Amino acid sequence: MSDTAPTDSEVACFEAGIKFGSLYHQFAGTPVSPDSAASLATAMEEAIENQPHCEEVVVDVDEDALRAELADGPADYTELTGRFVDVDIHLAYEGTRVHAQMRMEDGYPLMEVVSVE
Repeated sequence: MSDTAPTDSEVACFEAGIKFGSLYHQFAGTPVSPDSAASLATAMEEAIENQPHCEEVVVDVDEDALRAELADGPADYTELTGRFVDVDIHLAYEGTRVHAQMRMEDGYPLMEVVSVE
């Protein structure tokens, strides 16, 4: 085991992971409909942007996918899951900028670092 402190880039990437963990686990299961999708996206963005080092959070709720999910169901809403949401997070830590995103990949909401500058 090394006694080396993490680099600023490593800390910035860790911060991106914290933001995604908070976003996903705080909002997964929230009741959502096409009518409430935009306000939920705004609430998610503003909540996560409160966290340290966040510069911008962009949440896109796929209203067409919500409509398709609800088309044959008995309710006017469903629960939010990763399959309905794309997210971009931009943060800065000690001069390091990180862009991370969440997108569906093979049926799984994959969270990944896109770039570190």
